[in-house]
Amino acid sequence: MLLDTGVFVALLDRSEKAHGRCVEVFRSIAGNIFATEAVLTETVCLLGPSARAQRAAIEFILEGGATLVPQSVASLARAADLIARYRNVPMDFADATLVALAEETGVHEILTLDVRGFSILRIHGKKPFAIRP
Repeated sequence: MLLDTGVFVALLDRSEKAHGRCVEVFRSIAGNIFATEAVLTETVCLLGPSARAQRAAIEFILEGGATLVPQSVASLARAADLIARYRNVPMDFADATLVALAEETGVHEILTLDVRGFSILRIHGKKPFAIRP
């Protein structure tokens, strides 16, 4: 599965409305979970300036909560193409990196709270995402 920012933030921030639901779904997943560097960066920004909150996001990755997939030049170029293609959605950089990662890996399941956005986005322009929770 792919991990989007909204779920990542909700997993770490107990004050988030979706915290309980995201934790429950996260615990039920048996396979690998992947995140991009852009998702980690966006999560750290949304958690705020607290060093403790930022550290929690980094430790989540370091402790195996998700595998961080580095951006390649090819995936960066694909993300730029996707942003241009979906400019009316709109698609942000973190979302574009997740679509590019889905295309590279064949992973089509995503943990996201952005149901509206990811219900529109397509892998290779054709395949829809399976959205959880």
